[in-house]
Amino acid sequence: MTEQIPVRDVTPPSKVNASSDLYAAREKIYTRSFSGLFRNLRLLGGAFLFVLYFGTAWLNWNGRQAVWWDLPERKFYVFGATFWPQDFILLSAVLIICAFGLFFITVFAGRVWCGYTCPQSVFTWVFMWAEKVTEGDRNQRMKLDKAPMSAGKFGRKLAKHAIWLGVSLGIGITFVGYFTPIRDLVPDLLTLEVGGWALFWVGFFTLATYGNAGFLREQVCIYMCPYARFQSVMFDKDTLIVSYDPRRGEKRGPRKKDADYKAMGLGDCIDCTMCVQVCPTGIDIRDGLQIECIGCAACIDACDTIMDKMNYPRGLISYTTEHNLSGQKTQLARPRLIGYAAVLLIMMSVFTYAVIERPLVKLDVLKDRVLYRENEQGMIENVYTLKLMNKAQTPQTLIIEASGLDGLVYSGRSEIQANAGELITVPVELSIAPEKLPSSTNDIVFRVRSADDETIHDDADSRFIGPSIR
Repeated sequence: MTEQIPVRDVTPPSKVNASSDLYAAREKIYTRSFSGLFRNLRLLGGAFLFVLYFGTAWLNWNGRQAVWWDLPERKFYVFGATFWPQDFILLSAVLIICAFGLFFITVFAGRVWCGYTCPQSVFTWVFMWAEKVTEGDRNQRMKLDKAPMSAGKFGRKLAKHAIWLGVSLGIGITFVGYFTPIRDLVPDLLTLEVGGWALFWVGFFTLATYGNAGFLREQVCIYMCPYARFQSVMFDKDTLIVSYDPRRGEKRGPRKKDADYKAMGLGDCIDCTMCVQVCPTGIDIRDGLQIECIGCAACIDACDTIMDKMNYPRGLISYTTEHNLSGQKTQLARPRLIGYAAVLLIMMSVFTYAVIERPLVKLDVLKDRVLYRENEQGMIENVYTLKLMNKAQTPQTLIIEASGLDGLVYSGRSEIQANAGELITVPVELSIAPEKLPSSTNDIVFRVRSADDETIHDDADSRFIGPSIR
């Protein structure tokens, strides 16, 4: 008889009615106005990013837009440099460097990118400002939303959405302006002469910004952003995070300003919930580190203001580490952080070198499908097609040369006038006496160089094919 292992059901009883919906409807978050050091830092950072984003699109450089991704012509202008699809590896390098930079920042200081510089956060703060200007502060907005529709309520809502749409339209136009010259795009939009694709993308990014920053808001950070999901594996107990100090704050409770709260068995937290009311994602930081926290430090500013009013020391909520909270020493120089920093510095150095040493002329060689032929002089001849690309911002006189075999004769254009950014196709023939061929397959090198600047040159390897040597 087979012995059976006894099985016992240890599944806890559900606290949720089986017929209830597992998806909780979004509760609108009403944030309160506040002031403080970190808010000022965020305002300064946001102002810099706005000037950078909106201002760069209007800069000119050498008669053209300073930063312009000309997709139809496959040219990408970044101030004094022109990049081509062949330079795509540099764009990949930039993205990888940005990723490692984000990893380094996350290990060191948590989600400060989300709280201070993420476009979703920056635009959301702007939209929240528009709400305050048109509908009032937190309590006024809550009261307005509960009130029946009236002319005053409709006017306030209309003004808010008008500001939202205006900001979104400016963001959409500027973004498209990096791909279609913005000095032409704006007049074309005003005169309704804009192309269909440009109009589509302006509308798309306008509606995307309007929806994300106006309605979705914290839902993007909590549910849609992948960074919120993998950030936890990058944290350690020495990562700077926004944290509440329970050893100092508990037990919570209200009290008068001059009350002997220690004798009452209370901590420094007066349970005013100001930290919750200012949070853009609606969490209570006193519950510990949560995936919804974007590290914006709004709760720190709000709590410090209350601590000042109560004559308590600041720092009940602060940027700190788990080791600090548990009374241990924080280790800033730790292997993971040092590793990210080293990789980041190496990659930035390699990228800088690659950009500086990037050849401003590009040479590609295509050999004809006919392996070889014998010309009228009895010489073995190979035909090639050279593609020359002048990546420089100025016209260049390009000299073409071929080497690799003694007695090699070059036939074709050897001097080319190439305008800035021009791509030229040049057919050439190479020939050599049969007795001078060392083998049937021979390595050769094509070289193009600028007669105007000796630092501008490029080489391309190819092969010279001849008859079999016996």
